[in-house]
Amino acid sequence: MSSRKTVDDLELGTLRSKIDGLNRRILELLQQRGDVVLEIARVKQEKGLDGYDASREDEMLRELAGSAVGPFGPPEVKEIFKAIFRSSVNIQERKRLQEQRVRRFDLLPPGGIRVGNVGIGAGVSTLFLGPCSVESEEQMDRIASRIARLPVQKILRAGAFKPRTNPYTFQGLREEGLRILRATADRYGMATVTEVLDTATLDVVAEHSDMLQVGARNMYNTELLKALGRSGKPVLLKRGFMATLDELLLSAEYILAGGNDRVVLCERGIRTFETRTRNTLDVAAVPLLKQDTSLPVIVDLSHALGRKDILLPCGRAALAAGADGLMVEVHDAPDQALSDGFQQIDLDSLDELVAGLGVKAPEKENG
Repeated sequence: MSSRKTVDDLELGTLRSKIDGLNRRILELLQQRGDVVLEIARVKQEKGLDGYDASREDEMLRELAGSAVGPFGPPEVKEIFKAIFRSSVNIQERKRLQEQRVRRFDLLPPGGIRVGNVGIGAGVSTLFLGPCSVESEEQMDRIASRIARLPVQKILRAGAFKPRTNPYTFQGLREEGLRILRATADRYGMATVTEVLDTATLDVVAEHSDMLQVGARNMYNTELLKALGRSGKPVLLKRGFMATLDELLLSAEYILAGGNDRVVLCERGIRTFETRTRNTLDVAAVPLLKQDTSLPVIVDLSHALGRKDILLPCGRAALAAGADGLMVEVHDAPDQALSDGFQQIDLDSLDELVAGLGVKAPEKENG
């Protein structure tokens, strides 16, 4: 019995060694196939072709199944090669992700993205404050004078060109609004951010504003994103209300691909079935984005919530999640605002909010 067992063990060992050798050969061939797959992806990308070709995959499966003679019949061969094809698509996707500039972790300079005298993403929270819309010189002066006194790092925000859902509502003061915003910010020594709607008005908006905002509706406007890449101006890119985080990063990639790394991402709430808030604040977006990119991430509380009573706890949550700043709409008389008065806080509430958040201005270096 012992001699027979020894013979059986030797035979089994020989067969297992043969399997090991076959496994290594299969692995070697798989790696060679992977190299060819990545080369095909490169050629397709250069030609502007889609990476995945379903008809080509079906053609290969039919040919392989028809050639299946042996222990592995057509059904087994199809399953094996379907897994190989799925893995091939996965490595192509992983390669594309690795090559995206937005996913690099050396994009943020030591002082953060500079907007005027403010550094966003440098470890100090930045508050983007101001009314939904520029309505008049007097209105902007009343609001800006209070914002300027706050002991925080801030940027003055206000809309001059207003994209509205209802075409019959206030659309903004346009060029006059830009002039008022610029003059007010200069008077109080603040940087500005305002929305740019299209390539036609990009130059005039860039002339008057320190930072250009891409609204949720325009996140997919690739021609505008390309133009912003060429502009070199800092860009605040808002997430579309039905956009995934990967789609937001790809929108940022358009700007970066144009040569402009000065991009700040903004979570502003997404559309869900919940009706208690204007949108649903996706707090998880902040740490998830920071896992993928070194670009700063801020949260627009006003558009995410559409209500004033929970700004403070949600603002604290956003900062605790790692947000580099918050955007809050502020008006001296919200009940009389020409747009979105329901979500704008008054000036006294702004003081209370800032105190509750506990954010501070950066310490001045000793000269």
